[in-house]
Amino acid sequence: MDYLSVIEMLNACHGPSGDERQIAATLKRLAEPYADECWVDTLGNLIVHKKGNGPKVMFAAHMDSIGLIVTHIDEKGYLSFGKLGGIRPESILHTPFRFKNGVSGVVSLRRNVSVKDMTLNDLYLDIGAKNEAHARRLIQIGDTAVSKMPAFTTESRLVSPYLDNRISCAVMLDAMSHIREYTNDLYFVFTVQEELGLRGSKPAAYGIDPDYGIAVDVTAAEELDDTHRGSTVLGGGAAIKIMDSSVICHPNIVKILEELGLSSKIPCQKDVLIAGGTDAGAIHVSRGGVQTGGISIPCRYIHSPVEMVSLEDVSSAVRLMTAFAEKKLEITKDVM
Repeated sequence: MDYLSVIEMLNACHGPSGDERQIAATLKRLAEPYADECWVDTLGNLIVHKKGNGPKVMFAAHMDSIGLIVTHIDEKGYLSFGKLGGIRPESILHTPFRFKNGVSGVVSLRRNVSVKDMTLNDLYLDIGAKNEAHARRLIQIGDTAVSKMPAFTTESRLVSPYLDNRISCAVMLDAMSHIREYTNDLYFVFTVQEELGLRGSKPAAYGIDPDYGIAVDVTAAEELDDTHRGSTVLGGGAAIKIMDSSVICHPNIVKILEELGLSSKIPCQKDVLIAGGTDAGAIHVSRGGVQTGGISIPCRYIHSPVEMVSLEDVSSAVRLMTAFAEKKLEITKDVM
């Protein structure tokens, strides 16, 4: 798969938390050749089903992104905004954003505020409007904006806004195309509103009622940080999640993923993250509980406009996900 092209295609869609319709439509078109059926549920999750007679396996990758939402337009035409998801002011200052209607602007800092003291409330969006009336002809209160930074590759890295979590959406698409012989009943769910509190995966997991759940997401690569908040490094392989702040992964899933990595000679590493969560947090407590784990892609500079992943890790994640989907699993409630 040409990951750069797929990421550029997905990022061209407007898809902040709460307004994922454009990206869901694009993903549906890309996934349909590998599916028996596709549908969008009430909340907006895209569910892609490959039918099987075995246990239900739910893979989940969120398709929403962080973003900005307009809260006020002043007399000079400058836009105040709130955040959709986790956004740090230093990550977006002096970067371009675009609205769903194509209007673009740049994030700037209010006068008499120093960079070292700034908060998100000290920033504003400048769309080049002449005054308030001009701005209101272009943008309305409640309109949302997403990063307009470009994606690019180096020799072995991919850099782009919203690799959290568009790269995992690409991984799911690629894995679907490689799955051949399988007996499991496979559900690939592109979830909404993960960045606002794992909202989409809750009804999706309840409706599917899976026997196994795998969240596919990025994880913080902390090799440049001596605080050791995370355990993964770029180029170390697919990361098998052990825990994060939303979940302690089921030991049976961790064991299966580790054995698949060894038997298939897939480069793998362990993912222990002390802050941040994934859709696994909602899936594992659905109904009577679900055996849940995670396949993570190490990522630098998460929630910035220049997130970075290793293309080798991406390939390893595809292989590990494919191996889990093709493994003959058993339905069991007694896991002791």
